[in-house]
Amino acid sequence: MTTDIAAPSAAPSSAGNADSAGAASVTIRNAADVSRLVNSGAAKRSDARIVVAIALGGVFLDAYDLGALAFGIKDVAREFSLSPTGTGLVASAITFGAIIGAFIGGYLTDKIGRYRVFMADMFFFVVAALACAFAPNEWVLGGARFVMGLGVGIDLPVAMAFLAEFSRLSGRGNKAARIAMWCPTWYAAISISYLLVLLLYAVLPDGHTDWLWRLILGFGAVPALLIIAIRSRYMSESPVWAANQGDLQGAAAILRRSYNIHAQVAEEAKRTPAPPARRAAWRNYGELLKGVYLRRTVLATTIAIASSFAYNAVAFGLPVILSTFLAQSMLSTILVSLALNLLFAFAGGLLAVRLVPTFGAWKMTVLGYACQLAALLGLALVGLPDGGGEAAFSIGMLALFLLGQGFGPGSHSMTFASLSYPTSLRGVGVGFNQTLMRASSTLSLFLFPVLSAALGTGVFWVIALAPLVGLVALLAIRWEPAGYDVDAEDFHPV
Repeated sequence: MTTDIAAPSAAPSSAGNADSAGAASVTIRNAADVSRLVNSGAAKRSDARIVVAIALGGVFLDAYDLGALAFGIKDVAREFSLSPTGTGLVASAITFGAIIGAFIGGYLTDKIGRYRVFMADMFFFVVAALACAFAPNEWVLGGARFVMGLGVGIDLPVAMAFLAEFSRLSGRGNKAARIAMWCPTWYAAISISYLLVLLLYAVLPDGHTDWLWRLILGFGAVPALLIIAIRSRYMSESPVWAANQGDLQGAAAILRRSYNIHAQVAEEAKRTPAPPARRAAWRNYGELLKGVYLRRTVLATTIAIASSFAYNAVAFGLPVILSTFLAQSMLSTILVSLALNLLFAFAGGLLAVRLVPTFGAWKMTVLGYACQLAALLGLALVGLPDGGGEAAFSIGMLALFLLGQGFGPGSHSMTFASLSYPTSLRGVGVGFNQTLMRASSTLSLFLFPVLSAALGTGVFWVIALAPLVGLVALLAIRWEPAGYDVDAEDFHPV
């Protein structure tokens, strides 16, 4: 694995005087000093954890909105008398929006800053969720889902930037661990959508099933409004991004406010501000395919595409698998789907957060793909279960797949995407990764019902190719992003 760590900046100096809160004054001279302060976890008490929690709230919205229609699409088709093609277009509108949103969002995150993009993104979620809830026809619903997809696509590049740039480099709560938090957050959102479906399924009268999907989609506005309400108290721009833009005064103000670090800009730095480390531009997408970033981009995108293809086919097809292949009732399908997500996918995500500082993202992703490959081969070999024993084995294989996804590629696809690039390229790096990943999601969501109808349980042989490709890529490119100071590459190019 690579060990090409850039030389660290000289440590920022600490003056002997202190501010009113008793914190020592720190002088910053350049962006490297700001990055060093954040990476070292210099703050004893700060708002950084709250910023991370709010960023994860955006990830929650992404997952919730993507999965909210899984159980309601049949009711939508019936209410609006949709053909199979029309149903597919309404269901996939959000993924098409996410593809475009990720590409645009990656550029905007680097161009105008993390804070502005994140706040604008929240309004996308509110407007789109309410439009979905009150949609009078399929055109409004599809359009609102597309706008919602734009928000989903824009959000992940900026959320990952916040997680990476408000976390220390090593130790507990480091960058890799906090980025991995996106995974259990994602599964928690999916599980909450299942719980809401279960609750509404139980309390709504039979004659008003059309309310189910409207209430589920409309609920997505609630967490977005909460984030908007508390943004002014806790959210701020990334100090590393501000410093990289040459705004050391702004970075110092953020360090004082969000990190409780009494930072002051050196007089010589005030007189001759440094230019941006790398100016944001559309051509920066091309930088991802040059030099040392090429192999990282190949690995990160292969992991993302393979993970997305397999996960979407299995997880979003879970109701179909349980109800068709395993002959479960609607209520049993909801309960088993909820249990599998909570006990295995969510738990696996928590394991990733706990263990990545010790084992690294590369080893955990290899192990996760190995579990998924074994699970899919097991499902393919059993085929249609004949009796309770085989059905239990098949459900066990689904559990193994979701566990492997949780602690492996599900968590660390974002670790590779976010920590393979320095601050100046992080937005476009995650945006490029997410654009290809969303395209893979769209393809798998389209192909799974087609292939399962044609091949039955033989579809698992096809899905098994995804973790196999991921394993091959990892063995060919042994890049470990966890614990590596990639932000230093802005100051000492590799």
